[in-house]
Amino acid sequence: MTFHTSKFSRLLPVTGAVAASVLLSACGSMMSSPKPMFSQDSLPDSIKVPAGNKVAMETVGVGEITYECRDKANMPGQTEWVFVGPKAVLNDRSGKQVGTYYGPPATWESNDGSKLTATQLAVAPSGTGNLPYQLVKANPAMGSGAMTGVTFIQRVALKGGVAPAAACIPANKGERQIVKYQADYIFWKAA
Repeated sequence: MTFHTSKFSRLLPVTGAVAASVLLSACGSMMSSPKPMFSQDSLPDSIKVPAGNKVAMETVGVGEITYECRDKANMPGQTEWVFVGPKAVLNDRSGKQVGTYYGPPATWESNDGSKLTATQLAVAPSGTGNLPYQLVKANPAMGSGAMTGVTFIQRVALKGGVAPAAACIPANKGERQIVKYQADYIFWKAA
């Protein structure tokens, strides 16, 4: 009996180590399983990226947009808030800053120094008080890095950013106001 007890007590640590190894392996594979890729199924058709492209990077832009009270074009004596430009940080899905977005011209720049501008193709309403959805066609990137090869950028998941509610009248012409906003910028490359 002592023989069996000592043999059993020598096997216990080995069995426990094997079980722990199997458990850790299972947990590791669950943690490293790829997240579902961004889906544009619920977006308006006008801002969907054409087939033949795949998501290369998903970012969350957090920042502000500057507006200025100016004369309305071809309407003497009338004024309106005019978009001046954005300034935002681009974070990855874990919240780590991976780039910036600024303008004019609208420029997306990666921390690796690569950057690009783009041409707007379409916009669509995204809800009261929010900037519209947007689809842009990327111009060739400057520098080499994350922005190299980007074909399209979508602006989705919008919060805020519309022109100020404050009055824009001839008396405050030239006044600037800053509005906070957030938007996901989805970067696409050829598949």
